[in-house]
Amino acid sequence: MLKNILLFLCFVIGATNLVAQETEYALEKDIPYYADDIIKTDTYISERCKLDVYYPKDGTNVATVVWFHGGGITAGNKNIPEGLLKQNVIVVTVNYRLYPKVKQPEYIKDAAAAVAWTFNTIEKYGGRKDAIFVSGHSAGGYLASMVSLDKSYLAAFNIDANDIAGLIPFSGHTITHFTVRKEQGIEGTQPTIDKYAPLFHVRKDAPATLLITGDRERELLGRYEEVAYFYRMMKVVGHEDITLYEMDGYGHNMVYPAIPMLVKFVSDKTAKIIE
Repeated sequence: MLKNILLFLCFVIGATNLVAQETEYALEKDIPYYADDIIKTDTYISERCKLDVYYPKDGTNVATVVWFHGGGITAGNKNIPEGLLKQNVIVVTVNYRLYPKVKQPEYIKDAAAAVAWTFNTIEKYGGRKDAIFVSGHSAGGYLASMVSLDKSYLAAFNIDANDIAGLIPFSGHTITHFTVRKEQGIEGTQPTIDKYAPLFHVRKDAPATLLITGDRERELLGRYEEVAYFYRMMKVVGHEDITLYEMDGYGHNMVYPAIPMLVKFVSDKTAKIIE
């Protein structure tokens, strides 16, 4: 019996390794996402506005996740969450300009430029333009929400935000971001909702949306509640494809356990697109 079990385990391990070896992935780093004439006018754009593309080498018609890092719009660098590796998705991970070197709406414009680059370029990497999902954690979730909900940012690049296949912010502000409020001379304890708030742009025809936060008792104070209010207001305006998950037991840094939900969301939506 023990011998049979060991043989079975060897078979499973061997089969798993074979599957893992079937798909090879490549990583292209530090690709500028603004046009050359814009890059030449601003050394900070030249330094900061770059992205990496992680993709299956022989992939065709692959879904893409555009991922924006967190850091309060004051810090952080592009990264690929571990759970997105080897998931048969393309990952576009983005650096954007930071406060105080720039102020709103420049970092939102950067996020839009990166998403527009993805629409215009992703087929080169085996991706499909109708399966581009926009995501990010914290400040990155806020930026993902702004470019997906306020259509003016992508329209500046001749892209319709409604062509985004899905929006998946991880614990992102839905009120005006605290860094934007700081720029406006507003205390962080004073919530506001203006044109720099995703809540200001709730609309029935927005992309399919998956909202994920940490446990309301462990999250940044008020974060779950504002996201829950955004969820309710999207329902009020008639949005029919929005879900809210609260990660029980996890705080604001809930990226790792939440990634499988993102992967399932992308997989399920892509399957319907391909049908």
